[in-house]
Amino acid sequence: MAQSLHQPSSIFELEYPHSVAVYDSYAEAQKAVDFLADERFEVKNLCIVGTDLKSVERVLGRKSWGSVISNAAVSGVGTGLLIGLILLIFVQVPNVLVMLLVTIVMAILISMVFQSIAYAMSGGRRDFTSVSQTVATKYEVLCEHKTVQQARELLATMPGARAAAFTNPPPAQQPSSGPTDEV
Repeated sequence: MAQSLHQPSSIFELEYPHSVAVYDSYAEAQKAVDFLADERFEVKNLCIVGTDLKSVERVLGRKSWGSVISNAAVSGVGTGLLIGLILLIFVQVPNVLVMLLVTIVMAILISMVFQSIAYAMSGGRRDFTSVSQTVATKYEVLCEHKTVQQARELLATMPGARAAAFTNPPPAQQPSSGPTDEV
């Protein structure tokens, strides 16, 4: 007889998740889960989810011909060493150092040509270098519906939980799917 129970499609998904608490940092959410683990709660029913995502781009500096050429040279050195070392595995050469030097120089030249062409074609748009990252601004601890109330009650006994209840808004409640008595 086959069972028709809903199975999560990923290890990161809970079957019927409900919010236990929302925290401002990952460390606070991790501390709450650690507290629940110390209290012998079935932590396999929990999940920490980063919410309210934002994209942060850190500008590192202005892009110029000098920075483009120097970045291309550094990139070429790494690529040349990698290609040279791979060639050493498959090709027997009389002078290893000459072969490594040739692959590094060729990789630097190729990298400089392609990065210079790309910079010239940009037409002055985006004349800066940067790194970007997506970060969460809130962290929500989710729990399977069967044990969510137990998790909330245990977290209420956590040291500092009473004070935090006055500074943090309550977690968003899941709407009930049953009939309501509202008129």
